[in-house]
Amino acid sequence: MKMKTVVIHEAAARQIDEVLDRFLRESLASHVLLIDRSGQPLAQRGPEARDTVSIAALAAGAFSSTGAMAQLLGETEFSVLFHEGATQNIHVSTVDAATILLAIFDAHTTVGMVRLFAREASQAIAAVLDDSRAQPARVGALEAPLGASEIPAFPTTPKEQATAQ
Repeated sequence: MKMKTVVIHEAAARQIDEVLDRFLRESLASHVLLIDRSGQPLAQRGPEARDTVSIAALAAGAFSSTGAMAQLLGETEFSVLFHEGATQNIHVSTVDAATILLAIFDAHTTVGMVRLFAREASQAIAAVLDDSRAQPARVGALEAPLGASEIPAFPTTPKEQATAQ
């Protein structure tokens, strides 16, 4: 499967951050990441002490390998993965064809709470990403080239540079 490039405009990034902040408050998870299917972190909320780059890459790999298992069972993919540890748990779920939501949580919450709010967050993020993809890729591009009078004159010769100072 060819990986899609994910481009997030500034306004969309703020909206996604708000969704992730709300997810943390409601689910009581400690950390949440939005990653692309290759494992590249796109947005994250929570403590900075974790190696989120490695976690994101490994989670994307695990998600991809379970996709192969799903196909063997006649499914397109498994939309949710859950890893339970002695003290920390990871919930990984599909946002859209290009992105994945990863939540890290402990005994302060339950997998059911995380799953419920992850579903809501994923839907909200998917809507933001869809809106962002509908916008032109080059926001703020000039409508027309600058005219000669609009281009500042920069000193190019040593004599011009000396007089400019």
